[in-house]
Amino acid sequence: MRKQSVAGRVDNERSGGWAKGLPFCAACNTIQNVRRHKILPRTYFNRSTLVVARSLLGKYLVRKNGAGRMAGQIVEVEAYVGPHDLACHASKGRTLRTDVLFGPPGIAYVYLIYGMYHCLNVVTEEAGFPAAVLIRAAEIQGELIDGPGRLCRAFSIDRSLNRIDMTAGRQLWFEDRGTKIPKAMIGAYPRIGVDYAGEWATKPYRFRLTDW
Repeated sequence: MRKQSVAGRVDNERSGGWAKGLPFCAACNTIQNVRRHKILPRTYFNRSTLVVARSLLGKYLVRKNGAGRMAGQIVEVEAYVGPHDLACHASKGRTLRTDVLFGPPGIAYVYLIYGMYHCLNVVTEEAGFPAAVLIRAAEIQGELIDGPGRLCRAFSIDRSLNRIDMTAGRQLWFEDRGTKIPKAMIGAYPRIGVDYAGEWATKPYRFRLTDW
């Protein structure tokens, strides 16, 4: 397990999990100043999916609900780039399920796999071009939450959050907290579970911080 850095501190109560009101920094025993945390705007996601995917590493996923607030630093993502990408859901056309991928950038795409695991994606690029980044892993208080299903369970993310605007800062959003990730710390690998996608299965579109 990686040692928790100052940049890796997350919002939590001493008891762990959800913070009430202002976020509590367990590592420094103080209330953090949330005003220095910048919510990622729509323009951030209206870029190349591969650029967005790499740049999300080190950013924070933040969830707010009736239990309080939780945040974790993003460790691993996967990029899905348009209808020509046979691993992308949109490769099978525009359906009721995939319609959200054709919408504006910065919108959440949450779907269920195996009838039990939710997966969180954020839509990227301009409206009409179906692409997204899947959030696969995050660090919460020094603990690695690895796998999209486990991540959604930890953050209480389900289909009720599908199509939510992740740039509005309400229930679910991303923050830039000033962490700079050197290129040397980002590994690129084939995506997981897309063997059916032919040559697209070997594309190095999965990005992960190498110190995890």
